Amino acid sequence: MGLVWRAQDQRLDRIVAVKELLLPSYLDEKAAQQARRRAMREARIAARLQHPNAIAVYDVVEHDGQPWLIMEYLPSKSLALVIAENGPLPVDDVIQIGGQLAAALAAAHKVNVVHRDVKPGNVLLGDAGAVKITDFGISRAIDDATATATGRSVGTPAFFSPEVAKGEDGGYPSDVFSLGATLYNAVEGTPPFGISENSIAQLHRVAEGTIRPPERAGALTPVLLRLLDPDPETRPTMPEAAEELAVLAEIREPVPTLVDREPVGEPVAAEPVAAEPEPEASVPVVAPVVVPDPVAPPAAPTAAPSAAPAVAKPPPTEDEKRRKKAIFGLAGVLVLLLVIVGVVFLIANRDKGTEGQGGNPSSSTSAPPQTTSGGGQPAETTGEAVTTTSETPPTTTSQQPSNTPPPPNGTAAQALQDYYAGLLANKEASYARLTNSFKAARAPSFADYVDFWNRFSSVSTSNVVEQGPGVVTATVNYVAVNGTQPPETFTFTLVQQGGAWLIDNQS
Repeated sequence: MGLVWRAQDQRLDRIVAVKELLLPSYLDEKAAQQARRRAMREARIAARLQHPNAIAVYDVVEHDGQPWLIMEYLPSKSLALVIAENGPLPVDDVIQIGGQLAAALAAAHKVNVVHRDVKPGNVLLGDAGAVKITDFGISRAIDDATATATGRSVGTPAFFSPEVAKGEDGGYPSDVFSLGATLYNAVEGTPPFGISENSIAQLHRVAEGTIRPPERAGALTPVLLRLLDPDPETRPTMPEAAEELAVLAEIREPVPTLVDREPVGEPVAAEPVAAEPEPEASVPVVAPVVVPDPVAPPAAPTAAPSAAPAVAKPPPTEDEKRRKKAIFGLAGVLVLLLVIVGVVFLIANRDKGTEGQGGNPSSSTSAPPQTTSGGGQPAETTGEAVTTTSETPPTTTSQQPSNTPPPPNGTAAQALQDYYAGLLANKEASYARLTNSFKAARAPSFADYVDFWNRFSSVSTSNVVEQGPGVVTATVNYVAVNGTQPPETFTFTLVQQGGAWLIDNQS
């Protein structure tokens, strides 16, 4: 976890992002030093990468015992936040995002940089379609030191590759799988292995490598399944993935197709010009028009038979002209006859209908239909309609739900909102709403917990969405004592213990 500030580089006169990487307070000095060294090393490695789809690292320094990163600033939202706010993204948008991410990661692999933490939270979506990936292995370096100190896996395995879930070191193939899991989450709205309340059970599910078949991916499905191949040996490389996504993005673009328009009226033969060396270049009999192809374009850029130039057709002969004139004349006579028959039929039926209604002109209005007012009660009527509506039970409107019902008490989402709402005012009560395993991973002692939250003057939540039983996504908004922390979107796992919801995991 870290705090990010928008800052001004006074020497180069540019806006930058400054990120303080916060080390867990429960680490002993040896583990803390190891985490600092790893973070500094990974930051220097990430600075090798210069790519338009990757957030550039300008510098890394150590200040007050903490690593600080000086990075490119991009006004943006994370992909995780966009999914939480809007739900699954359209397939074509995900293809475009995936192509840009794969291009950046392929460039990183070319200079021997492994990201190791590809997930929606590390993908930034800026203005005008800008897509950039950030945090190349830097936060994961701290997580590794934390895991070593506590003996527990840090974070969620939702975007792990099967080999990482089994405890193996993540390399280039693991980045490919995590990219596939990120794109799957974007198009399906959930990670490929789902979200489980029990992080250990989910870790085992990831290690097995059996994903839920995608249902919304459409044209992206074949590429997605290749990226999510459980065997790292047969998984495509990142350059191969970038190429496949680029081709898919290209063929998904609308391609204009030339088609021949049927002649309207009598065609006029083109007069051959003896002086022209190529008669085919004369004015065509029928001009081709460009229209969008309504079906998916073919994979190979071969021209459709319908796109042949109209000049290849010979001019009609005199016999063909006479036959077409005869056909057009006969068609005109038939249309005229059909119009006359239709008019006579309508007049005859209108006269019969008038005679049938003459004896009782008010019969059609003797039983008007019920109407209701905006509040659900029957509206006032006159005559027989009053006796008809009086049989309607008056209690039907009292049970209609309101348009915007408040979240019910007792849900995991409400429990998460209550936790953050009272956190700074009553830290002792808030600390009691964490499971022992969560405390062991994040704040083993109450003093550590208080020390961390004393850095903030305000904290609140927004976009709280319950994704499943005990699984909630939410945006946490911080105001630090010495600066404002940009909002961060997390996935929380809550479990019920003693009749209350407790926070068991955060990623």
